[in-house]
Amino acid sequence: MRASGILLPIASLPSNYGIGSFSKSAYEWIDHLKKAGQKYWQILPVGPTGYGDSPYQSFSTFAGNPYFIDPDTLVEEGILTTEEIEEYDFGDNPRYIDYQKIYLSRFRMLRKAYERSNIVMDSKFQEFQKVNSFWLQDYALYMAVKNSFGGLSWSEWDEDIKLRRAEALDAFRNVHKEDITFYEYTQYLFTIQWTKLKQYANDNGIKIIGDLPIYVAFDSADTWSHPELFQLDEMLNPIAVAGCPPDAFAATGQLWGNPLYLWETHKETEYEWWLSRIAYCFQLYDVVRIDHFKGFDEYYSIPFGGLTAELGHWEKGPGLPFFQTIHEKLGNVDIIAEDLGYITESVRKLLKDTGYPGMKVLEFAFDSREDSDYLPHNYDKNCIVYTGTHDNDTVRGWFGSINRQDRAMALAYMNKKPKAVKNIPWDLIRLAQQSVAKLCIIPIQDYLGLSSEARINTPSTVGLNWRWRLLQDEITDELLLKIEKMTDLYGRHE
Repeated sequence: MRASGILLPIASLPSNYGIGSFSKSAYEWIDHLKKAGQKYWQILPVGPTGYGDSPYQSFSTFAGNPYFIDPDTLVEEGILTTEEIEEYDFGDNPRYIDYQKIYLSRFRMLRKAYERSNIVMDSKFQEFQKVNSFWLQDYALYMAVKNSFGGLSWSEWDEDIKLRRAEALDAFRNVHKEDITFYEYTQYLFTIQWTKLKQYANDNGIKIIGDLPIYVAFDSADTWSHPELFQLDEMLNPIAVAGCPPDAFAATGQLWGNPLYLWETHKETEYEWWLSRIAYCFQLYDVVRIDHFKGFDEYYSIPFGGLTAELGHWEKGPGLPFFQTIHEKLGNVDIIAEDLGYITESVRKLLKDTGYPGMKVLEFAFDSREDSDYLPHNYDKNCIVYTGTHDNDTVRGWFGSINRQDRAMALAYMNKKPKAVKNIPWDLIRLAQQSVAKLCIIPIQDYLGLSSEARINTPSTVGLNWRWRLLQDEITDELLLKIEKMTDLYGRHE
């Protein structure tokens, strides 16, 4: 198999309401992919975002982001009117998301829809509640409690609610029944609209690559409802948290702050929670990219309370038995291993033993001091090649920032003259497309030749990430034809 696809987060789709959604533009995007000869659409995690607006710090690993619910569909269904939607301020910059305005408007709009819906009498909604009860009840309760405490983290709630004492939870459910049902309603809308969009993609020969973060957020329904699965003390405060050690990119390391798993407990339950999580992902997506694959071999443990990641140490992860259990219980599911970063021989062996394809990023390839696994002549077929990912700069921005020696190496590798850098994004795209990698994924920003202003995320920073959006008329027939011709040239139409 040789195929190609494009990376574009749902939030980055064009729309009239401040953020990408399951709107007409999403269906048009699938049409664009088909016209360009693509077979895959890769997205980022679709969970409800919390602090920093990161999809990797979600309030739930199961829930969907209510921001993605399309308002126009609610108008078509007669629940809201166009005039009502236009009363809300979703932001006025089509290029960048204004999350504060989205937060202040989207839930008010959805609450109005809920109050008119009479959804509790809908048999399909009742079936949705029943089928998804293993996560939906905890998520809706968590969000309702969080809202009642002014958005505070569950670690700052009153002790009886924080510790999930039964009488306190029952009392809250009785008083806040409407709020809980509202959050269940948003998940129902998300699921209906996403299922329809995914079916449209599949009917047009497009598969969806979703993203499964290895860790969940501390401030999440997952940690609050299942504290026994995490490294927490008696008062449910973290004992140690996740991150990465110091390296050339971060002198003090990366302090992610996610709670770490009690892997022995997961093993004792035959990874029941993980199996539910992964099985649910395969309801949402056709292919799942497992983030931070290295963490399953060994994970970096940082004592809670530290200001940097410098005092952390490595602990053994669940290893191959975890993935063997996935295969035994779920079958031959289609998984991509995100094996980027500092990779040891034990990680390479784990990847080989699972049989999963790893990732190759061309922006990591050109280090003039040494050979690199990311150079195409070192690939085998069982890998996925990217020019860059959501955590990288765009090709144009990257090429302008690397040192002279690395730039010279890249040009020599591609047989380009020093002055011939105008089309550098397409030169790198060509290198990816012609490689032996079975799948080639290119961020849409690189096809458009955009610079650093189009970057999705800069790791270890907060404030300006996850904001970039595609403009409504930015994808032209000329561009799609150019992509299609290159895809065809290198035999990736399969």
